[in-house]
Amino acid sequence: MDRLADVLAVAGPVAVAAAWVVVRAGLASVWMAMGPTLGVLGILSLPAVQAARGGFSVPLALLLGLGAGVLLYVATAAFMAVAVRWPPLARHTDAVYDQRRGLSLGAALGISLLLVAPGEELLWRGVVLDVLARSLAGWPIVPVIAWFAYVAANAFSGSIPIVLAAAVGGGVWTALASLTGGVAAPLACHVVWTALMILRPPVPRSGRA
Repeated sequence: MDRLADVLAVAGPVAVAAAWVVVRAGLASVWMAMGPTLGVLGILSLPAVQAARGGFSVPLALLLGLGAGVLLYVATAAFMAVAVRWPPLARHTDAVYDQRRGLSLGAALGISLLLVAPGEELLWRGVVLDVLARSLAGWPIVPVIAWFAYVAANAFSGSIPIVLAAAVGGGVWTALASLTGGVAAPLACHVVWTALMILRPPVPRSGRA
């Protein structure tokens, strides 16, 4: 089990970065590249993942994650309402949402909530964080290293909103995983935040200056 986790902790981030390169090159949409990639990585990560441990039960971790997801969305909406006035961010945000053309709302939600969000949490907060904690036992900056690796892999997207989401969201999800000792809380947070971002984009194109 540890051997599989060790392999995934290296191969997984490389696969994520490669998928973003494919998206950036215009060879596939973010949905078609990241969905299958993270879906497969998530399934492979399942055997090595803990839901919660320590003083947190799974229901408590899920409840914490749900509340954090709503708060993260509110904070994202507040930030975007101001920051989207920066033209490069507005263009990149439009480009991300424009990739959903031809994809129904149901399909977008299915790919995001069943493949992308769970896959990211199972890989990054389930496997990568635990492998680093095992390899660097006693190092208090292990969560920071895991967070930095997550941001670095997503930086291959070349997309400002994707990198910002990885930096802020990744920080929140890593903190939740470290606090609760598993993926239940960050998974719930990630799913709620993603669903709200799709159902109610924080700054619709028509509302931008």
